[in-house]
Amino acid sequence: MAEPGRAGGSPEPPVQVSIILPVHNSECWLDECLKSVWEQDFKGTMELSIFNDASKDGSAEIIEKWKIKLEEAGISVIIGTNNSSQPRGVGFAKNQAVMQSSGTYLCFLDSDDVMMPQRVRLQHQVAIQHPNSIIGCQVRREPLDSTERYTRWINNLTQEQLLTQVFTSHGPTVIMPTWFCSREWFFHVGRFDEGGKGVPEDLLFFYEHLQKGGGVFRVNQCLLLYRYHPQAATHSVLEETIWNHRVRFLEDRVLSSWTSFTIWNAGKQGKKLYRSLSPANQKKVTAFCDVDEKKITKGFYTYEESEERPKPKIPVCHFRDATPPFVICVKLAVPPL
Repeated sequence: MAEPGRAGGSPEPPVQVSIILPVHNSECWLDECLKSVWEQDFKGTMELSIFNDASKDGSAEIIEKWKIKLEEAGISVIIGTNNSSQPRGVGFAKNQAVMQSSGTYLCFLDSDDVMMPQRVRLQHQVAIQHPNSIIGCQVRREPLDSTERYTRWINNLTQEQLLTQVFTSHGPTVIMPTWFCSREWFFHVGRFDEGGKGVPEDLLFFYEHLQKGGGVFRVNQCLLLYRYHPQAATHSVLEETIWNHRVRFLEDRVLSSWTSFTIWNAGKQGKKLYRSLSPANQKKVTAFCDVDEKKITKGFYTYEESEERPKPKIPVCHFRDATPPFVICVKLAVPPL
């Protein structure tokens, strides 16, 4: 996809980093968020690109107040607005903020989060070394006791696990509010899905990024205060929606090149995976394997929902007797966002 040009010529030096900030009814967090932009210790050229998506609160006034202060500090501010009665959604707002910006690198920020002063500087250093990658960072959750296991998981994945655990996670292995990447790579991957409420636009972009050979890195320092609250957009995405996207990604990325495989788990999760597969991939399942004697003694699983006659019966065996490759399907003790 070709990158859209910014309107009008400018004699000013090119902007190195654009901070991408979608806003919707964010007045209770926005002061702290914008203050964290102002406090960045990055010495290069930086701009803030805000897209206000039909806010009905005092967000616009807060933005105008900070625009003056930020520009006095040498950070140019671009403000786009959706003036309609209804918001277009996070994906649309992010895309608009990206398109009106001009930075060589993009630093994504949510309006309810707070950056540490060194965030842009440290992620920019890594992004230069890895131009086709998404760069994340460690986070501190607020309130501190919210999603404790999930926060521990995202902060402690190894470099290898950032790629190997893309099939096990409820979202990207580096969370969206920590993303930092080159503009060129962003437009190579494409824009965010603009389906609106209920669409996991970050997960879909992340999968497309991986499909196109993109890398994933994380700065192993806490560079973001990541807020948890009931109004967060992530709560509008159903767990079943994420599950379905994960299964499609597994099918495209892995199962498409397999002629047969065994599902390791003859219980609820394994059967759910089987039922979620396309008919072509269901036919590749040679068996379920397990250690539960009751499941093994029964000998097979009948797919009752199938319209085939006779209904498919998939053998259930002990894992010692199973044939690789395996899809290991167990529920991790990591809650969704």
